[in-house]
Amino acid sequence: MGKLQSKFSIHATKYRADGSVGEVGPARATPQHCPVHSDAVTSVAALKPDLCVSGARDESVAVCSWRSGAVLQRFTGHQREVTKVTSAPDSNRVFSASRDKTAMMWELQGTSGPSQRFAAHDLVVTGLAVSPDASQLCTGSRDNTVCKWDTETGQCLRRVITFRNVVTHLCWVPGEPYVIQTSEDKTVRLWDMRQLEVAHTFPSKQHIQTCCDVSPDGRLCLSTSSGTAGEGCEATLWDLRQTRSHVSCLATLYLDGAGPLSSLAACDSSTLLCATSNSGIHVLRLRDGAEPALEEVAVF
Repeated sequence: MGKLQSKFSIHATKYRADGSVGEVGPARATPQHCPVHSDAVTSVAALKPDLCVSGARDESVAVCSWRSGAVLQRFTGHQREVTKVTSAPDSNRVFSASRDKTAMMWELQGTSGPSQRFAAHDLVVTGLAVSPDASQLCTGSRDNTVCKWDTETGQCLRRVITFRNVVTHLCWVPGEPYVIQTSEDKTVRLWDMRQLEVAHTFPSKQHIQTCCDVSPDGRLCLSTSSGTAGEGCEATLWDLRQTRSHVSCLATLYLDGAGPLSSLAACDSSTLLCATSNSGIHVLRLRDGAEPALEEVAVF
């Protein structure tokens, strides 16, 4: 791990659920560690306390400490860039998806090669979510399909095609038989994994929704968007506690110079990781209170 550097430009604006704009925080230096990957980071996921797993255009999957930025283990096997990574709580298994149209399963403390391979999509695999007990895997693709898998056998249990649903990300809701999915059609969907069908669609946003993640207690969901010319590139916090038929936006954070926000991971009740195209992985913190807010605390 190299010396800490400073990142000087940060622009944090909070948008309340009623559409009003909150205060713009002052610029401040953010700790920045040596990069984990040699190319753009495409995905990041929480693994265990203080640890995360990430994937990148360098075709590798890395396990590292999000506090220090130190790389602890690296997996290789995909033939093209890694698009998504995920893991199940209290599991020694890590999962990844790639532009090579496959998903793979890796064993922590095992070899650098995959222990299972999942292939059923016609295009790049862009969504990946694993059940809490790691027995089932959900994948999505640019081919408009979502698949349900048995992780032990590698068998595809069900495959659903949804018109114009170009999947960008999937995440499993803790303690629930639901998977949240973002799409290029600017919507966020809630899938019931028991029948693999859409149970609810969130209010549409103005930009393509690139990623989503849910807090460990299943109460809050965070989604990110693409954007250009100073618009978009936002993180939106959704409240899942009310009902499955009504979801509200709590806060939004903009990261200047980060480029498209490609992935999110909830590490604990207040810490989030956000992978970006231009500036590595950002550590975000949720400040709770009468009006919840997001703030940036580190970059690696």
